[in-house]
Amino acid sequence: MGNILKLIKSPADLKQLKLKELELLAAEIRDLMIGIISKRGGHLASSLGVVELTIALHFVFNAPLDRIIWDVGHQCYAHKILTGRKEQFEDIRCYKGISGFPKRGESAYDTFSVGHSSTSLSAALGIALARDLRGEKFSVIDVIGDGALTGGMALEALNYAGEINTDLIVVLNDNEMSIDQNVGGLNSYLAKLRTDPKYFRLKEDLEQVLERIPAIGRTVLRSAERLKDSVKYLLVPGMLFEELGFTYLGPIDGHSIPKMLELFREARGVKGPVLIHIITKKGKGYSYAENEPHRFHGIGPFDRDTGKQLCQNNENPTYSEVFGTTIHKLAMEDDSIVAITAAMAAGTGLESFAGKWPERCFDVGIAEQHAVTMAAGLAVEGFKPVVAIYSTFLQRAYDQILHDVCLQNLPVVFSIDRAGVVGEDGETHNGLFDFAYLRHLPGMVLMAPCSGQELASALKTAFSLRCPVAIRYPRGRTEDTFPGEFYELALGKGELLREGDDVLILAAGSMVLPALQADELLLSSGIKSCIVNPRFIKPLDRELICNRVKKCRRVLTVEDHVLSGGFGSAVLEMLEEEGIKNVSIKRLGFPDPFTGQGSRAHLLNLHGLSGEGIAREALKICQVREKVR
Repeated sequence: MGNILKLIKSPADLKQLKLKELELLAAEIRDLMIGIISKRGGHLASSLGVVELTIALHFVFNAPLDRIIWDVGHQCYAHKILTGRKEQFEDIRCYKGISGFPKRGESAYDTFSVGHSSTSLSAALGIALARDLRGEKFSVIDVIGDGALTGGMALEALNYAGEINTDLIVVLNDNEMSIDQNVGGLNSYLAKLRTDPKYFRLKEDLEQVLERIPAIGRTVLRSAERLKDSVKYLLVPGMLFEELGFTYLGPIDGHSIPKMLELFREARGVKGPVLIHIITKKGKGYSYAENEPHRFHGIGPFDRDTGKQLCQNNENPTYSEVFGTTIHKLAMEDDSIVAITAAMAAGTGLESFAGKWPERCFDVGIAEQHAVTMAAGLAVEGFKPVVAIYSTFLQRAYDQILHDVCLQNLPVVFSIDRAGVVGEDGETHNGLFDFAYLRHLPGMVLMAPCSGQELASALKTAFSLRCPVAIRYPRGRTEDTFPGEFYELALGKGELLREGDDVLILAAGSMVLPALQADELLLSSGIKSCIVNPRFIKPLDRELICNRVKKCRRVLTVEDHVLSGGFGSAVLEMLEEEGIKNVSIKRLGFPDPFTGQGSRAHLLNLHGLSGEGIAREALKICQVREKVR
């Protein structure tokens, strides 16, 4: 830890430093972040890009009295280090360590808990309005990236902020990226602001030039008002934001502490909403992250000296890679297949598809609602759209799935990556709710493949069905060495994996492998289990499951999902509908409280979703007292 950083226990200590010391502090913070994230993994590139910005914010403003709200929050590492958590930074994103995102329960400096994009402006407006209603005096500062600003929720809030005209400072951190490259008209507009030198002077100079015309200057100024209004749309910086009611300041270098200190002080005295446009470089100060910001956006442990990610001794593909390979193969055979992603082409495995068929792959930016309804429009016209989105982000488009896809029974395929517990990113990113928010939708087919091979077959099956289909699969590597042959699955038909009479284990998706491991342990205790891979969460294989329930009378359902409304609940509903009684049933899954951070393996084991945990519960339900060792 650097000599200056050692002196910083809270933002108040920053205010004692001279400018040169602030710049040295920025270097020390970067050094600390790179050292720890290279061991732990995390969101490095975005945090490296806002070090000077964070220092300047805490130098000028007086948090936590002044409220600083971070959009998404994966750029908050410097903020955490400066607000009394540098000693805890070693355990960031670990089980019971500090969160990788702002979290209100962790610190008074974390004004708003966050992990999803485009929410900060709405939250900041709510806080500002509460301040006004109470007659209080403090600044509200929202830090939002250019990627997050493309989200519909952020644009709605931007529009409303200008309408109500309350005091609000929006810092637009423009680094030209979200996770992948930004897309859309707003990105093009910001790019023009960054690069055109005409912008930096004309706003202040235009009126002065007109006034200097001899004798008739004032008259010309009034007469030229319409001309000026027309020209300024092309030439005045930030005109879009000013027309929305903001005072626009910038753009300025987001790595120049002196410039930001000057502009933040100026903004603090402006009435009404202010937008400060700063230009930063994602990955600043670490060459590997600067050159490959998308790879260092969210990265596992890596070698600091080379930037290379540490090997994982597993040659099996990830589920995302299986999806990407399969969709590429299917698209070669069917040119009506199109793909849609919400700023996550690389993360979801669509890079190969996009490279081969750029005209058939649509990155809509951080706009999940738009992605789903656009897919519905494509489906209406006879195309076969697949929407590839992480489970936690698909939650944002629930109404569009219901209203625009299911209500019209349109054949849209939802490829749901990162389903189940994802690990170190914690509560905001765990995909533990998709069974519950999808299986009750009329017409929806919901699949949970247990392997890479089965995921490929699920995709092939999905495109053969003329209805909405959702396929959910976990983060991480498969247990099989796909690729191989894949085929269409019979709709609503499960798979009997083990035959036994003592206990029926119904294991959904990624829980099939632990269930098979449990079976081996149970055999050593004389218990013969029946293992079923349902494949389909909706429709369930009623014949297979009900026949085995009647035979075993002891049932254990296992799912990488919350228990409320999940797979186990679906089984209970089915048994009630079929009039099957006198059955001992236990549901294994995640309890009602939000599940926090930690490695995926640790969290699964903690909640009994390992081979040993499943075997223990099976023994209990069989009323056998031997302990599984």
